[in-house]
Amino acid sequence: MTGDSEPVKMFERTANLVNNQIINYKCDPSEKWLVLIGIAPGAPEKPQLVKGNMQLFSVDQQRSQALEAHAASFAQFKVPGNENPSILISFATKSFNAGQITSKLHVIELGAQPGKPSFSKKQADLFFPPDFQDDFPVAMQISHKYGLIFVITKLGLLFVYDLETASAVYRNRISPDPIFLTSEASAAGGFYAINRRGQVLLATVNEATIVPFVSGQLNNLELAVNLAKRGNLPGAENLVVQRFQELFAQTKYKEAAELAAESPQGILRTPDTVAKFQSVPVQAGQTPPLLQYFGTLLTRGKLNAFESLELSRLVVNQNKKNLLENWLAEDKLECSEELGDLVKTVDNDLALKIYIKARATPKVVAAFAERREFDKILIYSKQVGYTPDYLFLLQTILRTDPQGAVNFALMMSQMEGGCPVDYNTITDLFLQRNLIREATAFLLDVLKPNLPEHAFLQTKVLEINLVTFPNVADAILANGMFTHYDRPRIAQLCEKAGLFVRALQHYTELPDIKRVIVNTHAIEPQSLVEFFGTLSREWALECMKDLLLVNLRGNLQIIVQVAKEYCEQLGVDACIKLFEQFKSYEGLYFFLGSYLSSSEDPDIHFKYIEAAAKTGQIKEVERVTRESNFYDAEKTKNFLMEAKLPDARPLINVCDRFGFVPDLTHYLYTNNMLRYIEGYVQKVNPGNAPLVVGQLLDDECPEDFIKGLILSVRSLLPVEPLVEECEKRNRLRLLTQFLEHLVSEGSQDVHVHNALGKIIIDSNNNPEHFLTTNPYYDSRVVGKYCEKRDPTLAVVAYRRGQCDDELINVTNKNSLFKLQARYVVERMDGDLWEKVLNPENEYRRQLIDQVVSTALPESKSPEQVSATVKAFMTADLPHELIELLEKIVLQNSAFSGNFNLQNLLILTAIKADPSRVMDYINRLDNFDGPAVGEVAVEAQLYEEAFAIFKKFNLNVQAVNVLLDNIRSIDRAVEFAFRVEEDAVWSQVAKAQLREGLVSDAIESFIRADDATQFLDVIRASEDADVYSDLVRYLLMVRQKVKEPKVDSELIYAYAKTDRLGEIEEFILMPNVANLQNVGDRLFDEALYEAAKIIFAFISNWAKLAVTLVRLKQFQGAVDAARKANSAKTWKEVCFACVDAEEFRLAQICGLNVIIQVSFMNN
Repeated sequence: MTGDSEPVKMFERTANLVNNQIINYKCDPSEKWLVLIGIAPGAPEKPQLVKGNMQLFSVDQQRSQALEAHAASFAQFKVPGNENPSILISFATKSFNAGQITSKLHVIELGAQPGKPSFSKKQADLFFPPDFQDDFPVAMQISHKYGLIFVITKLGLLFVYDLETASAVYRNRISPDPIFLTSEASAAGGFYAINRRGQVLLATVNEATIVPFVSGQLNNLELAVNLAKRGNLPGAENLVVQRFQELFAQTKYKEAAELAAESPQGILRTPDTVAKFQSVPVQAGQTPPLLQYFGTLLTRGKLNAFESLELSRLVVNQNKKNLLENWLAEDKLECSEELGDLVKTVDNDLALKIYIKARATPKVVAAFAERREFDKILIYSKQVGYTPDYLFLLQTILRTDPQGAVNFALMMSQMEGGCPVDYNTITDLFLQRNLIREATAFLLDVLKPNLPEHAFLQTKVLEINLVTFPNVADAILANGMFTHYDRPRIAQLCEKAGLFVRALQHYTELPDIKRVIVNTHAIEPQSLVEFFGTLSREWALECMKDLLLVNLRGNLQIIVQVAKEYCEQLGVDACIKLFEQFKSYEGLYFFLGSYLSSSEDPDIHFKYIEAAAKTGQIKEVERVTRESNFYDAEKTKNFLMEAKLPDARPLINVCDRFGFVPDLTHYLYTNNMLRYIEGYVQKVNPGNAPLVVGQLLDDECPEDFIKGLILSVRSLLPVEPLVEECEKRNRLRLLTQFLEHLVSEGSQDVHVHNALGKIIIDSNNNPEHFLTTNPYYDSRVVGKYCEKRDPTLAVVAYRRGQCDDELINVTNKNSLFKLQARYVVERMDGDLWEKVLNPENEYRRQLIDQVVSTALPESKSPEQVSATVKAFMTADLPHELIELLEKIVLQNSAFSGNFNLQNLLILTAIKADPSRVMDYINRLDNFDGPAVGEVAVEAQLYEEAFAIFKKFNLNVQAVNVLLDNIRSIDRAVEFAFRVEEDAVWSQVAKAQLREGLVSDAIESFIRADDATQFLDVIRASEDADVYSDLVRYLLMVRQKVKEPKVDSELIYAYAKTDRLGEIEEFILMPNVANLQNVGDRLFDEALYEAAKIIFAFISNWAKLAVTLVRLKQFQGAVDAARKANSAKTWKEVCFACVDAEEFRLAQICGLNVIIQVSFMNN
């Protein structure tokens, strides 16, 4: 089974198959009909005969039919007159009815085709031998090859019947063991069977004997003939021939044709049969019997070779080629060489197909050659293993198609195993017919590998073309595809053919080359240039020299081109020397022009300028002098001055670029070339105008020209160098008009205003106004200019530009310290202050004096004062700082009340001169008291610190200084009485407590109303035994805190001071005392009266009884013991009463003791 799809249910079983054992299931080839076979126990009267049931199902109609059958099978059968096969079913039955056993074989058609001949239902008996009455069919197979039905029974009987007629053919037992499974053996035309023993049997027809058996033993001639035709079997030849002759004699040509077409093993498919049909006369209007015969054969299959030839001859004669094409396409004709020859007369293409099918190889090769399909010749010959006569083929093609011959020759050259015809032979064939181009084409293709063994052919192809077609030879040589030919021979032929370049390429001797190379009129210049690239340096220079000797003017451009192309190989110097030898400045100019851009050699650049100048190439001289960076400027300048060119621009380029402007100016002025001076200054480089002006002044040029020159440039003129040039020559006033003109135009150029300032200073034309109001001049430049003329003006200029170093230097040099001090104060620059206050500054003292006495007192700016003070602090000048601050703080000034300055003064004094601090504290009011006071404490100036805190009402800090630093409790108490502040009294109380002055401390705490230190006070009071004072303190504390410790200690203090009444009053009031602990403490310290009050209040009768015993109050003790009702208490009271001889009370106690079992022993 193939495929993985799930099974599909096709139909339900019919009732007759209920409780049946299914033994077979089949479908017809079209899968439209299905049959299911089952067996069941036999009838009661014949139980040993198994009953067979069959269900036939139509897939199209979805209907079933129940029948009795033991075995069934499907077959296809072509009914005469119906081209479509019919579906047949054959089934075998064996049944027991009315005491009789009936065995039948049925063959019927399923689904008859409307309008078509149908198959007639057939039926035959199955004859079982007497010993096999209970045997029954179990399988049926149909041989499609022979048209036979095989019925196989349970006990191994085989029945053979003809499918078409249901005629019995054979019966025999093929297995002694029961058979239970069969399968078709389609290739053998029989079937396979498996018996119970496990044997696999193959049953099929004996082809050699079956037809004679049927005709002889069964005497069924018609069946024998049909079997022979159907299975193409031997044995019926005489019958078929006899029948054919009978039909022919009866003029039943159609039936005779059909018999001949179906004759077994084609015994009637002979030339005699064709001749027999040909011999029949044809009546008008009827189809010739021969055509009927061929038509019948075509409907049955394929014609043999003779039949195909005869039919084709008829068709060709009738010019019906399309029929031939159709039959060939349907493979109805057997192809042969004779058939191809026949068809070739009407259609070459069709004939070629026939030749190929007939494997008529020579004819196929000839046909391909005629069609110029040479590649197919080679492919076909290889396929069929045929070796044609290639030389003959080539000669044949040459006669009619030279190009085809070339193609064929090339194909031969590409054959495996090499070309079957020698290349030289093929070439000679072409040359014999003067086919130069074809021979060349062939050789160029086959010689592509450029092998040494092809040297002769390479020379040959070049020779024949150099003689006949030199341009072709030139193209071949240009391609460079050959390297093994005879080069000297080819060189000579090239020279004779006028191919001088090729001749040069092939000659190897210098005389030959020199002889050929002078033919420049016939040599393409570029090719000649390329040839020079193949020569050695010496040979190339020799040839170049010869060319110049022969025709200097005509060959100059070629030589220049060669020199340009190969200057690296030839050497630039050698090329230059060659041109100079012939005094060819033109050649030198053209050569160096190409090399110049890649050269950095100054000499080459100079020679190019020189050559260009001498050949009148002034524009090129101007360009190179402007663009080149490698020529020798001095040498070039001198050459141009000597050359006196009409155009001065090259000289201007050199002098402008390399700083020879004075020389240029002098040259132009002395040669009266003033126009170029103006052009240079105005258009080329206005920036160099100052140098021009300087040189003109040196050359004593009239001032009017110089002024006009300057004014013509105006704003483009760089003022600074111009001023410098004029200043060096003391001609600065020459620029006055120019500078004023620039200023009037709104120029803000610093150099313009610098120069104008210098002129104003020199002329003393109110210079202070200029220096203070002009915002554009450079203070350093103008200040420097003023130093030697008027230092105060220099100070003005430096101040305006904040030129610190310059101003300090000039004021130091000229002792202008007051100006310096004012500047430094106004400047407020930390770096400047650091510089002037540096200890290494020898003028520092003079500056400080001026700052203190003049500059700072004059200042109204807090920022200036702050910056100055900061500078003094940074410079670590405390004494000078004090001096400075006293000047501005203690004396009436705008900064007398300045908070920061007052702080700074006191702090500086604390650090540098503590003796002045108290005076400053008393005289100053606007300083940071807390911060300054802390600094004073750190500096151990305690009295000063106390004075500061006191002055600022910082009483806590003040009293702390008295207590912690001065360590005077008396002064602290005195101070506390004076200020009467709780916080102050608290500090005093803590100090007194630390010193052990407990009573004084308690008094101070009470004054301070401070309850925070109650634990320390309680501890100290107990140590000092000052409980009376403690009572006062704790009463104050109780008003602020609710602590068990406070209330407990208060009761204890009352007890210690024997104030029992206060105890009774206190415990009756709300309190948080721990009375049990207090009572125990009082008892332990023998304060029994107080303890009695506590124990009685808290109803601790046991403790109370013990306490009363200690107080000798025995009656009360007995009463308390009674309330306690404790054996231990009774015992203690009992023993105490005995000791006190209070026997009555002791008896009472004893009676209460003895009732306790645990005390009986006591």
